[in-house]
Amino acid sequence: MDFITLLVGVIFASIGGELFVRGVVGIARWARISAGIIGATFAAFATSSPELSVSVTSALAGTPQIALGDALGSNVVNIGLILGVALFFGPIHFSRDTQKRDFPVVLLVPVLLGVLAYDGTLSRGDGVVLLGIFAAWLTVMIVDVRRQRSAAAEVLGEVKHGRAIFESAAGLAFLITSGVLIVSGAKGIATAYGIDPFIIGATLVAIGTSAPELAVTIIARIRGHDEVGLGTILGSNIFNGLFIVGVASLISPIPVTWQEIFIGLMFGFLTTLFVYPIRGNLVERQRGLLLVVVYLIYLGAILRQEFA
Repeated sequence: MDFITLLVGVIFASIGGELFVRGVVGIARWARISAGIIGATFAAFATSSPELSVSVTSALAGTPQIALGDALGSNVVNIGLILGVALFFGPIHFSRDTQKRDFPVVLLVPVLLGVLAYDGTLSRGDGVVLLGIFAAWLTVMIVDVRRQRSAAAEVLGEVKHGRAIFESAAGLAFLITSGVLIVSGAKGIATAYGIDPFIIGATLVAIGTSAPELAVTIIARIRGHDEVGLGTILGSNIFNGLFIVGVASLISPIPVTWQEIFIGLMFGFLTTLFVYPIRGNLVERQRGLLLVVVYLIYLGAILRQEFA
């Protein structure tokens, strides 16, 4: 049944991704703001709902290590695997706003988590720090939304916002359901083999909870809406590292083994660094293979640590 649950979850993710991308682009045009901002906020938070569900559930159950492993693992999956695969379809353009506003925060997340966890615990005080930085970033996003709306003289093109909202809502429902199904199947399979909770979170659960991001990013890539996929990936990593880990540590302080989290933090930083556009705002197609290889090395390092 766990394998069937996984399969149904993947199917739901593909359906939800198609509907959600259509709806998000329509809402962005109707609201007179960039699709990238919609991707980095609404879409990112929506597709990270499985991570939030896992975080709260595991923290309340007294195993917040799953929440931390899921957040760190999902961030590596998002950039190393998902963005790497998306680059196979062609180069991706970064907007200047994304480079200046979102990218530095994504780089900061693993560094900050490493500093806070160095004493062996992510405490409730650490959670307040993480949530405070998240609130600051979200405030900057709101300021950008107000600036873009003021700069837009009129809505370009006819957009039926009712349909866009319906497609977004329906797509979101499929995406959230897919995340729940995939996480349930992955946890069932992994638990049957007696794998460490952090490792479960960093591998199978991380891949499962990243299924919505994968669906949105790949479909956005195929449809020519890079800003939606890229915004979703970067926003999701910020949401995972700051908000989700912050909430989990507020519910239950997270005991940390430095050797255990170092791999996730290091690869989270490296994959983000490797995707930074060197020339102008373009990330070349060739970097997709590099990112996927780095992700596979990360996966091998995590599994070797568990079974060594």
